[in-house]
Amino acid sequence: MFDLYGFGDLLLAGTWMTIRLILSILVFGLVLGMIGAGAKLSRFRVLNLMAEVFTSIVRGIPELILILGIYFGGTVAINNLLSALGYDGYLEINPFAAGVVALGTAYGAYATDVFRVSIQSIPKGQVEAARAMGMPGTLIFRRIVLPQVWVVALPALGNLFLVSQKDSALVSVIGLQEIMRASAFAVRYTKKPFTFYLVAAFIYLGLAVVTTVGIQYFEKRTGRGLRRE
Repeated sequence: MFDLYGFGDLLLAGTWMTIRLILSILVFGLVLGMIGAGAKLSRFRVLNLMAEVFTSIVRGIPELILILGIYFGGTVAINNLLSALGYDGYLEINPFAAGVVALGTAYGAYATDVFRVSIQSIPKGQVEAARAMGMPGTLIFRRIVLPQVWVVALPALGNLFLVSQKDSALVSVIGLQEIMRASAFAVRYTKKPFTFYLVAAFIYLGLAVVTTVGIQYFEKRTGRGLRRE
C-alpha cells in the first residue's frame, strides 16, 4: 500500500496536480507556438518582428524567473490597476494559472520555430495546387498543411514537452501543491529527505516513460503511409 509514513495520499494528489499542470502547459504552448509560427511566416513585417522579439526574449529568460515574474509581478500589476480604478480589495493570481502561463509561454516560444520550420518544409507546389483547385485557405491548412506539419514537428515537440515536464517542478516555489511541494511538506514533518525525494524522482521518471511511449505511439500513427528511406 502506498502509505509512506502517512503521506502517500498527499504524493498521489501532488502527482495528479502535476499531470494536470503539464497537460495544460502542452495545450497552451502548442496553441501559442502555432500562433507564433503564423506570425513569423506572415507577409506583414510587424507580425514578423513581434514574433521574433517574443521568442528571443522568452528563450533568453530562465523559466524560474518567468514563473516568479508572472505570479508576483502579475499580482502587483493587477492590484495596482484595481487600486487605480477605486477597488480596495486584494487579488492574487492562482499558482496553477501562473505556472501554466509561464511554462506554456516558454514551451510556445520554442515550439514557434519548430512549427515554422515544419511548415516551410512542405513543398509549395502542394499548396499552390490546392489553391488552383479552389480549396479555401482553412481547408488547405487542415487537410494538407497540418497533417504534414505534425509528422515533421512531433519529435521536436515531444522533446520540448519532456523538458517542460521536468520544469513543472519549479512551480512549487509559488505554492502549488504538486509533486515537489508535497515531497517537501512530507520531508519537513518526517525528516526523511532521501526517502521522499527519491520517490519524487521515480514519479517524474515514470511520467517521463509514459510520455516517451506516448510520443513514440503518435510518431508511428502520424507516420503511417510514408515511405521509409
